[in-house]
Amino acid sequence: MLHRYIKGLSEIFGHMNMRPSNFEFSLPGHTLRILPVIMVSILLISSGCSLFQESSAPEEAAALPEYDPDFTAYTQSIPDTDVTIDMVPVLGGEFMMGRSTDEPGMESHEGPPSEVEVSSFWMSSHEITWDQYELYSKEVVEADFTAELLAEFGLEADAIALPSPPYGDEAYGMGRDNRPAISITQYAALTYAMWLTAKTGEFHRLPTEAEWEYACRGGVYGGYDLESDPDLLDQHEWYAGNSDGSYNPVAVKEPNPLGLYDMKGNIAEWTMDQYYEDYHERLNDQEVALDPWFKPDELYPRAVRGGSWRDSADDIRCTQRRGSEQRWKRGDPQIPKSMWWHTNASFLGFRIVRPLETPTQEEMEEYWIEPMWDI
Repeated sequence: MLHRYIKGLSEIFGHMNMRPSNFEFSLPGHTLRILPVIMVSILLISSGCSLFQESSAPEEAAALPEYDPDFTAYTQSIPDTDVTIDMVPVLGGEFMMGRSTDEPGMESHEGPPSEVEVSSFWMSSHEITWDQYELYSKEVVEADFTAELLAEFGLEADAIALPSPPYGDEAYGMGRDNRPAISITQYAALTYAMWLTAKTGEFHRLPTEAEWEYACRGGVYGGYDLESDPDLLDQHEWYAGNSDGSYNPVAVKEPNPLGLYDMKGNIAEWTMDQYYEDYHERLNDQEVALDPWFKPDELYPRAVRGGSWRDSADDIRCTQRRGSEQRWKRGDPQIPKSMWWHTNASFLGFRIVRPLETPTQEEMEEYWIEPMWDI
């Protein structure tokens, strides 16, 4: 039923001068902007739901997820600073994750499609930038955190480590102003989320592969596919054909239907998962995989999603996935190599999520992954 509901919305959008990402449309002399939930209600009423029913037999219209008035976009402040993080709501639902490997350009690890359900969460509207990351990387933890706040999340006063200084310029001379933090390891990204949790009192972590792809595709609105239209790709994403040989400031291009920027391009992004070539086969062992997560138990490879400023247009897609490699640290002369920096991964960064339902302390501790030495 959900796929007919999404198809119905897409057909309606196609007959109106509408921008789905902002739910704006034009009438003579007017431009209207309507909240997504209200927009969907108007579309359902005006269409009589006829687009969402099988022609051969009557069937109930697809039910919209229950609207939670508190589940809205917000700006997360970081105490004692003027730095903030814009968070976008991603309403949970079911979707077909991955794509058929018979499609042109698809790789074997991108499919076969798997039926997945994800719970609701907020996601940062763009990748974490240098000004947001360096609050943590240059922090003096003991002077800033209270034992009470750390204890609330099951953390000791010395539990949050700080990155060691990088070996060389981790921005590769490409600039830092309003640009995503790059060249960092998954462990560094995870520890940033731990730091942000203690700093704000709200639980944050990296997205899982399933959450990342669901958000990239547009969540319950779905159908966000730019691969077939080069003009749309240029409007939404940075890639090798338009990046001018560098990563670029965040939130310059158009967002996806959820209001998320640079999901497919500019930089590839860390997820919480161990990387498996047969990821989809593992998911297909279940009828519907609910909030799947493959917790890492090896240092390599770990799962990275999306394309970057270095990738061709063919690789800028929501199903794009790759595994981390030790050669991403080949410029690091240390033994063991840094657990914080990938000296040769100028294409790699991260964004954060906050689950709508706050996990228990025991569940939180599952996400605080221990570091592993890279020898």
